[in-house]
Amino acid sequence: MYQILAREDLTPNIHLFKVKAPEVAKKAQAGQFVIVRSDERGERIPLTIADWYREEGDVTIVFMEAGTTTKKLALLCAGDSLLNFVGPLGRPTEVEKFGTVVCVAGGFAIATIVPIARAMKKAGNKVISIMGFRTKDLVFWEERLASVSDELIVTTDDGSYKRKGLVTEPLKELLQNTKVDRVIAIGPTIMMKFCSLTTKPFGVKTIVSLNPIMVDGTGMCGCCRASVGGETKFVCVDGPDFDGHEVDWDLLMNRQRTYLDEEKKSLQLWETSLARR
Repeated sequence: MYQILAREDLTPNIHLFKVKAPEVAKKAQAGQFVIVRSDERGERIPLTIADWYREEGDVTIVFMEAGTTTKKLALLCAGDSLLNFVGPLGRPTEVEKFGTVVCVAGGFAIATIVPIARAMKKAGNKVISIMGFRTKDLVFWEERLASVSDELIVTTDDGSYKRKGLVTEPLKELLQNTKVDRVIAIGPTIMMKFCSLTTKPFGVKTIVSLNPIMVDGTGMCGCCRASVGGETKFVCVDGPDFDGHEVDWDLLMNRQRTYLDEEKKSLQLWETSLARR
């Protein structure tokens, strides 16, 4: 069992757990993930490692309530335990001194981009970060990302906080006016697709994390198959990072919709069972 040492509600439906997992903390690197299972009847889900503390043996994960499993996780508190917490899994993000690196994060992927931006900064890069949210009420970790960035740009779709617009707009401006050596874009699949389309004409290598399509996380289920550069890749074992210019985004988004009906049915059944208690 893996004890939840602390819980923080970053927004009404985005939560942070600090989990006692010394073996994971010992080897974790930026860009990797863990497989979490709440109990014996629980689903296995992949969650990116948001931070780790090697000496203390703690690992931080951040998740958003979306389906049955994440809503069940949201019922847990500090002092409760997770049945499984397996990792670190996946290939770490490639980190070296590239020059100027632009880190783009959408929504709760801010938690994923922070350790990557930190590692890029530590490697001697100039780090410019862009974080985007739908609205002001969803903004979190602004100061944390700013602390590992040379420059931070914040956008909201509705203009309720900082700059109004999508993350692709300041990204394009930076590409037009600054020598950018690498872009890391992490967030909803549609956001990563359009970040990749934005950078492609400039010839700047763009790394994306295809975590959203993962299910099992060990390569056993085959659900995370993606076409990258014309080859079939398993996101959980070959990635999760890939060159965004080589991803077949339309195929990926079609595959993401494979289990939508089952996911909706699962959530409805669980909510009905709660209502009957």
